[in-house]
Amino acid sequence: MDKKRVVIVDDSDFSVLIIKDILEKNGFEVVGHAGSLEEVISVVSETKPDLVTMDITLPGTNGFECTEEIHKINKDIKIVIVSSMMDDEMLKKAKDYDVSGYVQKPIDEEEFILTIQRLIDDEELFKHFKNLYVPVFKEAFSDALNKMTKTIAKYKDEHLSSETMKSKGIAVVIGIIGKYSGRMILDMSIETATNLSNKMLKRECKQANEIIAAVGEFANIISGNACSMLNRENKVFGLRVSPPSVFYGKSLNISSAKFKTSSINIDTEFGEMLLNIGFSRGDSEWMQNM
Repeated sequence: MDKKRVVIVDDSDFSVLIIKDILEKNGFEVVGHAGSLEEVISVVSETKPDLVTMDITLPGTNGFECTEEIHKINKDIKIVIVSSMMDDEMLKKAKDYDVSGYVQKPIDEEEFILTIQRLIDDEELFKHFKNLYVPVFKEAFSDALNKMTKTIAKYKDEHLSSETMKSKGIAVVIGIIGKYSGRMILDMSIETATNLSNKMLKRECKQANEIIAAVGEFANIISGNACSMLNRENKVFGLRVSPPSVFYGKSLNISSAKFKTSSINIDTEFGEMLLNIGFSRGDSEWMQNM
């Protein structure tokens, strides 16, 4: 793994030396330091670090204002506050500004490195998870469709989106919790839902609630099986699904998530379906322990 690049933000030369020595001793590359807002913007833009250590008290500014400016440059840069000030109000404010970690001065080397290492490990794990979950949900869809209807799914285009979705007529929404939180949506027309339900029940559905129950259970099986496969890949994921919520109507919009989701259009013998899945990292571990 390449060395992680770090910028130190602190107006104390002594603190910069201490932090730099600890980081370099533990295999990190310090690519710059800054002591003011202008220097922060310049150094971060130029060096493109993976992580920034951030003091709270700085001349003419503060660590939270600097954090905000850094996230304008690149929201993926991790910020670890390193400050003598640490209380409930500061921790809450850090959370509001999407700070990833908080270490109090005087710095304990073991605590400091452990905080940073957890962030790095979690980042690598989430990258792995992002590459993993879409193929797993597609596999779970294909398996459920084949077992319940003896038919084959044909996948078409796939794209990332964070925009509001317009439903074809009936949408099943399933929340997912665990190390990462997310949602799965299965959307189709009323006609497609009726055709699918008739096939699964091996008779014509007599009432609308039978169709709702059928597509809800179909989506529930897909999400449950997919999460089980992901948990077998790595038990730390600990994914669990909520009961399905089924929505239907002629003018139905599905609100956008706060994170990007993957939408996959699928051709089936019953009509076209849309599978939409997405996850976010949620709060870092230190935030959960507040």
